[in-house]
Amino acid sequence: MSKSQPHAAIVTVSDRAFAGEYEDKGGPGCEDWLGGVVTSPLSITRHIIPDGRESVAEKLRELVAQEACLILVTGGTGPAPRDETPEGVADVLEKELLGFGEEMRRASLEEVPTAILSRQTAGIAGKSLIITLPGKPSAIATCLNRVFAAVPYCLDLIGAGYIETDPAKIKAFRPKAK
Repeated sequence: MSKSQPHAAIVTVSDRAFAGEYEDKGGPGCEDWLGGVVTSPLSITRHIIPDGRESVAEKLRELVAQEACLILVTGGTGPAPRDETPEGVADVLEKELLGFGEEMRRASLEEVPTAILSRQTAGIAGKSLIITLPGKPSAIATCLNRVFAAVPYCLDLIGAGYIETDPAKIKAFRPKAK
């Protein structure tokens, strides 16, 4: 368990939001969701970067070096030519956690048929858990509601920050010691 307050970083990947031509809704959506679910102290920073494999990888390497325990990346996971978030994430990951992407797509498919186009993923780099998410706040909530019960224990396993959740919203699963 980390003795200092855990840090979560939210990265919005969008050329238009980076240029100030589009209001970032994904970053605030992630922060609002975390604020409503995480009950333990958690510092949160938000970053907006342009689309592209290199910009994503560079920002993630910086945040991993700063030991952000949880990094939520919103946007750039679709099939459009500039959507290279998964490729940038792959350049940084040491271990991919395929179940996150599978479950987030499954949850999203219950709401919209285009969720099959999503290339969401998650994985570990250093002491950071990185999760990619859609850009729409309601879709972010759908995805995090499906997978977040496993996040606190994952952070425990990688020696990252310790977080607690409101069990009325998301009951974090931690196996009981024998």
